[in-house]
Amino acid sequence: MQSPFNLDNSTAYLHWRDQKLANAIINTDELIVEIKDPLDLTSSEHAALLDRCQRSNMVIYASQVAMDEHMVQRFGKRFGLEHLDANWLAGEDGISEIRVIDNGTRQHYIPYTDHAIKWHTDGYYNPPERTIRSMLLHCVRPAVSGGENRLMDHEMAYLLLRDLDPLHIYALSAKDAMTIPERVDETDGVRPAQSGPVFSLDASGNLHMRYTARTRSIEWKQDANTLAAVAALEKLLASDLSHIHCAHLEPGMGLLCNNVLHDRSAFTDDPAKPRLLYRARYMERITKI
Repeated sequence: MQSPFNLDNSTAYLHWRDQKLANAIINTDELIVEIKDPLDLTSSEHAALLDRCQRSNMVIYASQVAMDEHMVQRFGKRFGLEHLDANWLAGEDGISEIRVIDNGTRQHYIPYTDHAIKWHTDGYYNPPERTIRSMLLHCVRPAVSGGENRLMDHEMAYLLLRDLDPLHIYALSAKDAMTIPERVDETDGVRPAQSGPVFSLDASGNLHMRYTARTRSIEWKQDANTLAAVAALEKLLASDLSHIHCAHLEPGMGLLCNNVLHDRSAFTDDPAKPRLLYRARYMERITKI
């Protein structure tokens, strides 16, 4: 069967759409899978984790085992995740400590503050050869209050937008739909402008989404179809859709996903035990191994 993401193939799309909606996870609690040892998964635990990822492109695992950066990396490998995005803000192993940082370069980037982060997919500013296809976010310590994540399967966002108007998908699939302007910084150097689509397909035909709801440092193609599509997506993400989940990660919990849409609320820290999460971003999607 041809790709359901081909706008000229309504038969394939409707078949995929029926399956997607039938298997969709509506109850956030159903996204959560309890596991005893992340590094020694039972066959049923592994199957349950993959089931959630196959249905919703994400799963929230809950474990009583504390993991460090190396353990997080080993856990990711259990799902075929090998190639980390070794960005310059990450640690030597490619894994980032997401915590409030009050000095140095990181303090200028919103993930390292206690501020809210708007809807986005990770790596939307990356060039195509560094596309972030999956992500692992592991909680070591939560904030005293706040810091929740809202989550939405990007395939469901595509489905809902296409149902509203296929022109939305056409516009957001254009190679120049969204541009991240050039960034020049005395410390960090130059990051060239990066244009690309919101929706694209990888070599295996899997849907990828590149998006940010930021209004600064973002340029949308200035045509009627693109602006209408962006407005429709913003309206979906601002709604109370049952397909939008809200999660508060506790110690030992984590999000494993194919780079779904997510945001973060502002939070308040305990100075003695500040919020800390490990973030690993990968070039490949979650696979069954």
